[in-house]
This record gives sequence, structure tokens and C-alpha cells, in this order.
Amino acid sequence: MDRLHAAVPTGFKKYVWNVKYGLLGYPRFVAPDDIVGYLSARMRKFSSVLDLGCGPRKKEGFIGVDRNKYDGVDVICDLLKFPWPWKDGSVSEIHVQHAMEHFTGPQRVKIVNEMYRIMRMGAKATVSVPHWCSNRAYGDFTHQWPPVSEMWFYYLSRSWRAENAPDNDIQWNKDGYNCDFECTWGYSIHPHFQAKHSEAQQFAMQFYKEAATDITSTWIKK
Repeated sequence: MDRLHAAVPTGFKKYVWNVKYGLLGYPRFVAPDDIVGYLSARMRKFSSVLDLGCGPRKKEGFIGVDRNKYDGVDVICDLLKFPWPWKDGSVSEIHVQHAMEHFTGPQRVKIVNEMYRIMRMGAKATVSVPHWCSNRAYGDFTHQWPPVSEMWFYYLSRSWRAENAPDNDIQWNKDGYNCDFECTWGYSIHPHFQAKHSEAQQFAMQFYKEAATDITSTWIKK
């Protein structure tokens, strides 16, 4: 609290201090919304939230990480050089927007293992990639094979690997997965189908090329 108190603008400090020590004598006193928002933003700075492979479009409020010094990049880091410069369990959130497809399959294994190492228990990663059935996955010559598909997310669960693909786990394969994530995912829909009802969208994504443009997944560290 002392560190947060020091971060509050001078005009707000007396209110935060009074709430902390109860000098007003009114337990119902709540800091105005602008103070709450300000403290929330400051808390994000005190906690490591990383935008990996951010390029020149860093996510607002995140620490930009890239191998190139684009505008907005805060940390120069080659994600294929391990270990990364963050301690075990020190990161509360990771954002990966159109970066994972630039790595090969074996490289992705190492990257997700390293993400797992630096993330706190219960921390979240949001990973977006071009949909494998969209030409967006193939136009960039730096994209690597194979394209990311929904099936990949199952392999990030330790219990699923143990039952279905034990040879992909580090217990049996020195180059295998050491991570354990609970993954969910959804899609960005082509503008032509955005106004359609959900059944038409599901049909299109299953049978029509280009119906889905991106896959966005959420990983929670278990």
C-alpha cells in the first residue's frame, strides 16, 4: 500500500491515506472511480504483464518484448534464446498477438515451456494466430510450418498428453512439453458472416475456406 500511496497524484493522496487509516470515521467511504482506475493502472506496472513479439503495435499497459527495437518495445529479447530474463512464476499475464506462427513446431514447444516457467499459478496468456484455413496463415514468408490449429491446444495439457500423446511429454521426450495449461479458444469471423446467425457461422467455419480469419486462445496456468 505504501508503494501505491506514493504513486497517487498529490491531490488524491489524502483520500487514499484517510481510507487506509480510517480517520474519516466512515467505513462506507469509497475512492472516486478516477482514483480506482489510476491505481488499477499502476498495479499493472508493478506486476509483469508481457506482450511477447509485440512488433511496433504493443498492447497498451503491457511491457513490449521483441528482438527488434520497434517503437514501443521496452525489452529487446530473442525468444529463442533461453532462459528469458524473467524469474520463475514472476509474470501475471502474457499477450502474444500474431507471433507464434513465426516459429517452427519444435520452437513452439520450447516457447510455451518457457512461458509456463515464468508465469504465476493461475496466470493467463492470450495467444492469437491466423486461422489455418485462411490465406492469412500463408502470405507471410516468415510464417513457419505447420500453421497453428485447434488441435495444438490439447497438447498443452499435461493430463491430456499423459492419456493421448505421452511421447510428446518431457517425461518421455527430452524435447517435449513441460507445460500444463487449461486452454479455451474462439474465432474472428470473416465480415461476410458476422451478421449471420450462430448456426450459419458454425457451418461456415467448418466447411468454408476463409470463414474464420484468426484463432484467439486463452491459456490458464495450472
